[in-house]
Amino acid sequence: MLGMSAGVYAQSTISGTVKDADTDEPLAAATVVVKGTQRGVSTGFDGSFRIRVEQGDSLQVSFVGYEPLTVPATDGIIVELVPQSNVLGEVVVSSGIVDIAKVRETPVASTLISPAEISLKVGNQEFPEIMNTTPGVYATKQGGGYGDSRITIRGFDQRNTSFLINGQPVNDMENGWVYWSNWQGLTDVASGIQIQRGLGASRLAVPSVGGTVSIFTKTAQVDPGASVAQTLGNDGYTKTAVSWNSGKNEKGWATSLLLSYWAGNGYVYNTAGEGWTYFAAVGYEPEGSNHQFNLSIMGAAQWHHQRDVEVSIRDYQNFGESGIDTRWNTNGGSLNGEEFNMRRNFYNKPLATFNWDWDINEIFTLNTSLYASAGRGGGTGPRGQNFFDSQLDILPYQRDLTEHYLENGNGVRGPGGRIDFDRIVELNREYTSGYTGELSDFEGRLIGSNGYSENGVNNVVLIRRASMNSHNWFGAISNLEAEFGDFRASIGVDLRDYTGYHYRVVTDLMGLDGYFSTGNENSAGQIIESTIDPTPFNDTGIAGPKIDYYNIGYVGWQGLNGMLEYSHDDKLTAVIQGGLSNKSYQREDFFDQPTFPLSEEVDVLGGYVKGGANYNLTDKQNVFFNTGFISRQPNFDAVFPGFANAKNPNLQNEEIFSFELGYGYIGNDFRLNVNAYSTTWSNRFESVSFDIGDGTEGTAQFDDIDSRHNGIEIETEYRTPVEGLKVTGMLSVGDWRYTKDFTSTIFDEDQNEIGQGTLYLKDAKVGDAGQFVLNLGADYQIIRQVSVDANYRYVDNLYADYSITDSDFTNPDNDGALKLPSYGLLDLGTTVRFDLFGRDASFRVNVNNALNTTYIAESNSNIHATSSSQTWNGIDTRNYVWFGFGTTWNATLKYNF
Repeated sequence: MLGMSAGVYAQSTISGTVKDADTDEPLAAATVVVKGTQRGVSTGFDGSFRIRVEQGDSLQVSFVGYEPLTVPATDGIIVELVPQSNVLGEVVVSSGIVDIAKVRETPVASTLISPAEISLKVGNQEFPEIMNTTPGVYATKQGGGYGDSRITIRGFDQRNTSFLINGQPVNDMENGWVYWSNWQGLTDVASGIQIQRGLGASRLAVPSVGGTVSIFTKTAQVDPGASVAQTLGNDGYTKTAVSWNSGKNEKGWATSLLLSYWAGNGYVYNTAGEGWTYFAAVGYEPEGSNHQFNLSIMGAAQWHHQRDVEVSIRDYQNFGESGIDTRWNTNGGSLNGEEFNMRRNFYNKPLATFNWDWDINEIFTLNTSLYASAGRGGGTGPRGQNFFDSQLDILPYQRDLTEHYLENGNGVRGPGGRIDFDRIVELNREYTSGYTGELSDFEGRLIGSNGYSENGVNNVVLIRRASMNSHNWFGAISNLEAEFGDFRASIGVDLRDYTGYHYRVVTDLMGLDGYFSTGNENSAGQIIESTIDPTPFNDTGIAGPKIDYYNIGYVGWQGLNGMLEYSHDDKLTAVIQGGLSNKSYQREDFFDQPTFPLSEEVDVLGGYVKGGANYNLTDKQNVFFNTGFISRQPNFDAVFPGFANAKNPNLQNEEIFSFELGYGYIGNDFRLNVNAYSTTWSNRFESVSFDIGDGTEGTAQFDDIDSRHNGIEIETEYRTPVEGLKVTGMLSVGDWRYTKDFTSTIFDEDQNEIGQGTLYLKDAKVGDAGQFVLNLGADYQIIRQVSVDANYRYVDNLYADYSITDSDFTNPDNDGALKLPSYGLLDLGTTVRFDLFGRDASFRVNVNNALNTTYIAESNSNIHATSSSQTWNGIDTRNYVWFGFGTTWNATLKYNF
């Protein structure tokens, strides 16, 4: 279906839009080529494109998963592509600063997830889980709180995978992590995802190790319209989303708005939460101009309770409901008759972006993006000593409650293991006498502390504190690109400035009148009676009294990159890319470094070189290879180890080498992609949190970790002779191992060094991700308005991650990583489209883990079973694990008008 307006004149530039014919959603990264030429462009995030044509030209429009279409080259054209299937393969695109792989051209392995699939299948699942059908990807919910998920690609965790939103990096500048609770709103605003595995096609100055996940969001839409959607799900989940698009007016302006609110009780006990997503975009394309502008603001403000510490299998058996109760939460309890949890995450992270795209002439284009983000929030936890005092036996946090109950009784926990926080308030007041110190304003009042115990101050108390991790982040990315003959070249800059604020505040005094803090070595101590409300949009206490620690991390980034690509006769494409970057680090400590508060600024150079080629053997078959070397700067903790201001004297860059081969086949009804890869990673530094064993949390910092990741990946799709039936398949087989032993330094929760340790992990399997994953999917369109789909995913060769507390790895003669039981999950869905009041509407139902399979998604211990062990599915029940969710569901009604 085509909408056309004014005609085309010789040597003119026309504009248009590419959309999904079923959902009316714009298609970002679709390819538009002038028929009979190699002159082509790709659509922007709103589906729009601009291209130079001559009178009488036709356009060939294509997008992965849709039937290609040839149309007359007409200004203002709207091209509606009909979904073909979730076709696998790579798409040809380059939109603004975004680098997206091209099918049968870019020599990387990639998978594109369409906006329709995101809209239909995410529901109340975690955003990364939509990528679980992609080769090499393993995403889990971890503890199960809203937004507490994580993802690995080819065995590399998300610290070592690059995540880009509209071409902008979002990995934390200090530690590389991605906090998905900050990005819950992507479910509402994402218009596509491309997962580029391995070196990827990104031109940023230092690419990632595991892969690059490029997420495209909506921008100001060309056409007017609005929608409202209501989602309901298991455990009280509800979400309401409304959006409005002004459409592009005669002066070239367009505005889009979206607002959504969600809330739920959580599948895991005591993990309630709620949040808001906000999005606004204004686009401007002056008539007759070669410039396009877009300003957008997006964000997700939320709070949610957590299950933050892995639970032993026998605790899942002995607490909660009968059998394995995968919902059991050792953190859960009540206070004043309401759900209360010592662990609560809260954050608000708005992101503002200004994009300017300039078609300078027929040869040169300049794409620039400026962005800024101010994240505010953190996570709460216990502070004080009565939660592990053996005499009072308060103990709301002990990793193995079964063992503790046998030795000490249940303390303030009820028969089912839930914490009675009202009793903790009573004990705080009962065991604390009046203050008798010099601060007369507090005389006779009940004051607690974590370490100070004079003048009537009681250090055997429990309060709730919050560890804040706020930041200000500014960045600029600009690429100048030129096309001449068979060559395409670009040069770009990537600039970032990051300031991270790290400190603790009090959020709940738990019945006390004040808290005596001695964490600041520049002070004799202070009594704090003010508290911070741990919810988004509220004051985070950055200007108020703080406890335990207060430091700021400054990170700067200046990157330069270049690319040269050769493409000839639709047969051969060869590309080489290089980048150089300087990363600066500086640390300022207001509490723990009285004689050395501001560190020196440390500058570390890094860079990469990578290249590859694709050759189209026939019009259906292609082969490719890529290879590269990366010298990557370490994370912040490696530069200033031990939470101090002294520079690491043994600082060195991480080194990554990768090589990959691939083959592709695209037929009328069958598609196949096969690739094999090998990646080696050395000189790695890693900082890992763990439970010390007395209920407190510590940190282990590991040096000089080396690993090797080899694997084979297969994707396929077949449109069967049965009309409307499509089947997909995916196989990922990996061999990921550590190649040497390594040591660590251990710190307590106050960031004091308490010891060192060695883990003998040479030849042990890398944990935390399935090294054998098989996925089978089917989609059957019964009639045009009704379709059903099913997906089965089988995971094997899943191993436990290592921990400094693993006694097995402290001996060179060990049994290696613990292999966890294999499992298979079945997901079902159905979609119905219909007219409502003369407008398009849809109804979607998802059932995840439809067979209610009980399975271990990950483990952080390696206790091998012996003849005397109590086991579950062959696993010693003393192991600490996260079980995956049982059956969950969601249903969404959407109305477009």
